[in-house]
Amino acid sequence: MVTVVQLVAIMGCRPERAVLFVDAINVTFAEFDILSVPRMSAWCGQVGTESGGLTYTREIWGPTSWQKAYEPPSAKATELGNTRPGDGLRYRGHGLIQTTGRYNHARARDGLRKHFPDAPDFELSPELLELPRWAAASAGLYWADKGLNALADQDTIESFTALTRRVNRAMLKLDERIAYWKKGKQVFSS
Repeated sequence: MVTVVQLVAIMGCRPERAVLFVDAINVTFAEFDILSVPRMSAWCGQVGTESGGLTYTREIWGPTSWQKAYEPPSAKATELGNTRPGDGLRYRGHGLIQTTGRYNHARARDGLRKHFPDAPDFELSPELLELPRWAAASAGLYWADKGLNALADQDTIESFTALTRRVNRAMLKLDERIAYWKKGKQVFSS
């Protein structure tokens, strides 16, 4: 299982942040079979970037031009299931892999209840995905839904790049994701 010391070494976060997340990450790893060095390292590679090294579980809001598109009546808002004024801000990214949109918050609720019957209603209370338990679990659910263990198992730069595309279609901060991934491989292998 992952330790606080390992999380600090990989994520570059303060020990207090690692303490907050270590149990939730270990539960997530066990539940979603993210238990090998390649899988844990690839997960940390994505989560490290998506959460700013376990710093953020809520998308920083500008709003940027991209975030303004979360609001109806845009095509992006429709894709995200955001139907009411204010949905863009309310359903901005939450969790360690930034669950975004009303539709995806409801999907996280329904999916997580299959693994954790006490999962709250994230459509009703999206901010609950900011809590360590649900922030990590939602990232694990996303990981499983996208079949990312199979790509992580290949443990090549090509497979990690393909994995990144499934997490972030725009491939934002690929070099940073690779750095977290490599650090994870180093730390988990020692």
